[in-house]
Amino acid sequence: MSLLRVEGAVKKYGTFTALNGVSLAVRPQTFHGLIGPNGSGKSTLLKAITGAHQLNGGTIHFAGNDVTRHSSYRRARSGMSLKFQITSVLPELSLFENLLLAKQASTPIWSQMRSGSAAGLREEILLDLQRFGLRQRSSDLAGVLSHGQQQWLEIAMAVSQNPKLLLLDEPTGGMSLEERRATGEFLVPLKSATSVVIVEHDLDFIKTICDTVTVLDQGKVIFDGRVDELDASEAVRRVYTTRA
Repeated sequence: MSLLRVEGAVKKYGTFTALNGVSLAVRPQTFHGLIGPNGSGKSTLLKAITGAHQLNGGTIHFAGNDVTRHSSYRRARSGMSLKFQITSVLPELSLFENLLLAKQASTPIWSQMRSGSAAGLREEILLDLQRFGLRQRSSDLAGVLSHGQQQWLEIAMAVSQNPKLLLLDEPTGGMSLEERRATGEFLVPLKSATSVVIVEHDLDFIKTICDTVTVLDQGKVIFDGRVDELDASEAVRRVYTTRA
């Protein structure tokens, strides 16, 4: 059974068709790569899945429910979390404070007001920071972190909401080789509780971490299958490797 199922997704901007009948399925507790040349529709698809953009055609089912017309807020409340390509951490707040805001966004007010809950929230935040190698920096301002560390902080903020589905838009963009390797190591343990959809240009990263992959070109799916079948696809070799 699929956690996320997109069927026949169509998204138009005026006369331009960004998505033209895109379908994919993401199973529970799997990592699903989404790749393709620039302008192929990857980010548009992510925004459609989360409700930031409404489709002109097709359907989106999540956790057994048709969410095609649901708002972004309603989808987030049902267990979706998105980390955009550009970091949006608050640089003048500490790492702890950034995580606290993310936690409170998904915690009922009545729960926040309970002293016992507040104490538990602190431990959860420190554990979230530890997952991404940032616990020792909890009191530092987010603005002094390196680019890669800011990316990790924002992923930690998205993970802190305990999503069923985490969507990452180029999480390793601008990172060094060592930082990309560390990002993969930080993400792998999430698989026990969370499915992840990853948009990436780093094909090696996708091959290392993902179970399945969907390749888009000009708003259409040209490959959808296991990551170990990717190299055998003539369509991927012809399109993705020459124009990514």
